Amino acid sequence: MTVAVLASGLLGCKISGVRRLHGGDLAGGWRLELADGRMAVAKQGPLVAREAAMLRTIAATGAPAPAVAACDGDLLIMEWIESDGGPTGAWDDLAATLTRLHDSHASDYGWPDDYAFGPVRIDNEPCSDWPTFWGERRLLPLIPHLPTSLAERVEALAAALPEYLPHSPAPALLHGDLWGGNVLARGGRIAGLIDPACYYGDREVDAAMLTLFDHPPARFFDTLALDSGWRERLPAYRLWPLLVHYRLFGDSYRSRVDGALDALGR
Repeated sequence: MTVAVLASGLLGCKISGVRRLHGGDLAGGWRLELADGRMAVAKQGPLVAREAAMLRTIAATGAPAPAVAACDGDLLIMEWIESDGGPTGAWDDLAATLTRLHDSHASDYGWPDDYAFGPVRIDNEPCSDWPTFWGERRLLPLIPHLPTSLAERVEALAAALPEYLPHSPAPALLHGDLWGGNVLARGGRIAGLIDPACYYGDREVDAAMLTLFDHPPARFFDTLALDSGWRERLPAYRLWPLLVHYRLFGDSYRSRVDGALDALGR
């Protein structure tokens, strides 16, 4: 059955139009035009129920996220959010939004379910030690997909992470894939955080992700009031998404992976 037919059954109303959406590198979906004039977004895939749970968790903190209209099987239907684009022009409100998000805490690092970026599995098994979580759940699983010389450098860093990362930062609720394309803004305010890959961890992870492809102003980080030494930890937190991109898109990311390891003296 087509997405329109499935969505119509879930929502109990006629779908008058469907348009394919292309967002980011892996995320996508369809914009649905409902017969009553409303719009919605549909996504289809094996993990949409887990995404729906993440969106609900984000929304429960008071941070804006698309409302889940329906989710059944491999189909997720969400609220359509109008936006002007990414976070440029809305950095102040994004800092306030992340403060609300990160004020939600858990007792351990991780998440109840594993997740994935395409073929890249994300292991979220809970752990009480943060450097161990970052090494064993994030860096080491990618080693089998790296060339030997790079794998050795990443493995050495993972073993040394207690030298770089705090042992027990507050396990904050993270968006988990917070680049500018997953931030919708409108009129200088954050309209929605989309395509999450949530787990509980050091809040500096979300801040680091925003520096991969975007350029937040200094006042953004001042408002977040990150712990002393956060700039020195950025390469350790940027390394994981860079390794994911290396796995997905190849050697075009090798120089950035090497740069992060060089910055850490590895």
